[in-house]
Amino acid sequence: MTTRNQVTRTTAATLAALLALTAAGCSSKSKDEKDDKPAAGGVQTGKGVTDKKIKLGVLTDMSGVYASLGKSVTQAQQLYAKQTNAAGGICGRQIELTVRDHGYDPQKAVSGYTELSPEVLGFVQFIGSPFVAAVKPRIDGQDKGLVIPQAWSASLLGSPSIRVIGNTYDVETINAIDFLTKEKGVKKGDKIGHVYFEGDYGENALAGAKYAAEKAGLTIVEQKIKPTDNDMTAQVAALKKAGVRGVVISAGPRQAASFVGVSAAVGMKVPIIGNNSAFAPQLLATQAGPALMKNYYVASPTEPIGTESPAGKKLVADYKKAYPSDSLDNGVVAGWTAASVFGEALKKACVSKDLTREGLGKALLTINSYDSGFGTTHDFTDPKAPSSRQTVILRPDKKATGGMKVVREAKVSDAAKSYTVGG
Repeated sequence: MTTRNQVTRTTAATLAALLALTAAGCSSKSKDEKDDKPAAGGVQTGKGVTDKKIKLGVLTDMSGVYASLGKSVTQAQQLYAKQTNAAGGICGRQIELTVRDHGYDPQKAVSGYTELSPEVLGFVQFIGSPFVAAVKPRIDGQDKGLVIPQAWSASLLGSPSIRVIGNTYDVETINAIDFLTKEKGVKKGDKIGHVYFEGDYGENALAGAKYAAEKAGLTIVEQKIKPTDNDMTAQVAALKKAGVRGVVISAGPRQAASFVGVSAAVGMKVPIIGNNSAFAPQLLATQAGPALMKNYYVASPTEPIGTESPAGKKLVADYKKAYPSDSLDNGVVAGWTAASVFGEALKKACVSKDLTREGLGKALLTINSYDSGFGTTHDFTDPKAPSSRQTVILRPDKKATGGMKVVREAKVSDAAKSYTVGG
């Protein structure tokens, strides 16, 4: 999933300009406001919290390039809120989600944050790492509301308020290369190809690939591409000529499908593995479907929606009941996990009788072994680190619920253990 976010210099400049404008429009209000106050039961409250409600923001993409992801993530979080409220809520209060669709548009994303931030306790979803990065100064400065992004770039680490769930792209790529060397025959002295998006996502993954290659005695053959490059014929030809023995793809589902399909057509029979953002189950219904099931793997921060765990089975059943006409994918897992982590922090903040933004942030720092129910555990005690270094290796399978099955359970490679994230 994730996120699949690439920021160019032009986009960064646009976001910076938008940020300056929106910050100017709201800075005086935020500077003077101080509305933390005691509430019923002696619980301290602040923005987004009343005696009856806890308001959370959702900044998603329901109409842009990641519409299918945004829909799955959002509906899973709405399901979490509905079930939680039916069980009595949290701290005697009902969870209320306010959803804004930014359509993966920079202006809408930044203005959506500006609109909602004064009204909510925090954001249980924010799709788009460049958009999160654009408002990061405000989040860390005047706002300090907890934000859980649907993005896994190491550049988002270090903030006490922006907390990445799962392994970052660099760690995930290190574990992916470990899979190639331990289980797919790639050995010291070999070359492996790396097809990656320009920008934050791809370059963070490349940092991990270089580290893993150095540790394993491999040579990386780079192929940088743009998100608009959908035909991977040239990249396949270049890597075949270079004699690579494996390939990592840090791009989108379209690029992965093209690369795998072309590789099969030209007889390049090497193992190919993509980051969690480089697959969508809808691809199994395309011409690339057979090749994807035969020779493609996906590195993921969690087990897939079709996992056999009790939590997985329950989520599948509940989601199907709530949204019978919608397909299942790993966006459902990501959305549910983010909401449940946020909920766990809220429960701990309630015990401490502090439902302010500061109180919620402190509560999250006390969670050191959260079981997501999808194969990994999470530690939120260090804002400079991802919540997990574990990676699950998946394989496309059209017979499996959600189109993916587990081929290697959650594992941290030795290289990933020694790696300094963002270093």
